[in-house]
Amino acid sequence: MIPKMEIYQQLLDSKVVAVIRGKDAAEAIAVAEAAVAGGLRAIELTYTTPNVAEVFRQLSGSEALVGAGTVLDAETARHALLHGAKFVVSPHFDAEIAVMCNRYNVPYLPGCMTIKEMVQASEAGCDILKLFPANGFEPSFIGSVNGPLPNVRIMPTGGININNMNAWLDAGAVAVGIGSDLTKAYRSSGKEAVVQLVKDYLGKLA
Repeated sequence: MIPKMEIYQQLLDSKVVAVIRGKDAAEAIAVAEAAVAGGLRAIELTYTTPNVAEVFRQLSGSEALVGAGTVLDAETARHALLHGAKFVVSPHFDAEIAVMCNRYNVPYLPGCMTIKEMVQASEAGCDILKLFPANGFEPSFIGSVNGPLPNVRIMPTGGININNMNAWLDAGAVAVGIGSDLTKAYRSSGKEAVVQLVKDYLGKLA
């Protein structure tokens, strides 16, 4: 088992987390494998993907850190952990998910939009918070949050693309989540397009 703090550090070092949301398991596997081939080292497999357990199985030997996304309850979190998820992400903060993840020493990154939610998540032991959906905010929002909450670390997801990624990182984001760009690239031009797009993202990192 990878220590919790080491997983957090891998997420921080990666800076870019691929959020994989496939129409089926085969598509999710293809996009995830292409993202890893392009150089991404953090993958979030969402539970909106049908038969996501098969995706976890296929990626079990990946060199990337693989976590679970769109986890809505503690039961799903436990399912993810049993299938090898190294971190858990949800679109909201859920205290029961936090308890489950803390019990098994696994990072939990809940989606938060308000100061109240961020305080609740921080008090529940969440060390990185997902600002979701980020396309409703400007990068300067992070500085506004860090005024009263200087220890909160934020990973914006939703609406992040190659053109605004560095603006968020420069504003204080510890990492960013990308997703729809990768799926669109795969559906239009296949795995090689995803590999190239990931290389473009990583090449543009500040």
